[in-house]
Amino acid sequence: MTNTTLAPTQTSTTTWNIDAAHSVAEFKVKHMMISNVKGRFSKLSGALLFDESDLANSCVEVSIETASIQTGEDQRDAHLKSADFFDVEKFPTLTFKSSSIRIVRDGELSVEGELTIHGVTRKVSFAVEGPTPPSKDPWGNTRVAVSASTKINRKDFGLSWNAALETGGILVGEDVTLTLDVQFVKA
Repeated sequence: MTNTTLAPTQTSTTTWNIDAAHSVAEFKVKHMMISNVKGRFSKLSGALLFDESDLANSCVEVSIETASIQTGEDQRDAHLKSADFFDVEKFPTLTFKSSSIRIVRDGELSVEGELTIHGVTRKVSFAVEGPTPPSKDPWGNTRVAVSASTKINRKDFGLSWNAALETGGILVGEDVTLTLDVQFVKA
């Protein structure tokens, strides 16, 4: 009988940090039931723990500063930062933490996890394009990027402020599309 020793399994998990200068979280919501209003959050942080041998073992966490909201209209931004909506003093961040990653097809993933907005946590699923193949930047850093989107009902997260319109309907739609375009840098 031969004595065989199993070598410890090699891990292929690497850490990739969000490059905030090249990442953005955007949203769109119906205004007066006729057109979309878009906005963005400019301050993101987080990381991707990427398992190259088994993507399903990877995970991602993202934190977004609610006070970084920008819609191109100062009064609307102030209203969105107020207690009527994001209440940035009480809830300074939106967060997402993945619980599962599944390959849909080549270049497309489904990433499920917990999204917390306004102190309320709900399970959501992001449709993700990427990650892109790794690429070296001019300074020797290795980067990948993803584009992720989901649709939520803002009322599910306690964002229920609204106003009735004279002609019927509501001022702010309930369905909100969230899109994250994120670049990660290998740590």
